[in-house]
Amino acid sequence: MRTDHAVAQRLAGQPPAPPARTETSLQALHAQCIAAARWIASQMEKRRSRLALLEMTDEQLKDIGLSRAQAYSEFRRRPWD
Repeated sequence: MRTDHAVAQRLAGQPPAPPARTETSLQALHAQCIAAARWIASQMEKRRSRLALLEMTDEQLKDIGLSRAQAYSEFRRRPWD
């Protein structure tokens, strides 16, 4: 019956319907884009936090239990760590 429907659409001047797989592919692409955006946002937040540690004074670092060397070590970590 699908072929009859496609023939009727062509005779009526309508473009053929896209395969059903297209919608699920677009949904998957959309989900991947959202996941990538969230990952980038979390990486940016890590970087802001690590930069904030470097801007703290030694007294402020001592209040949160870190030394200047530990703050610098945290800053130097790889972005995905």
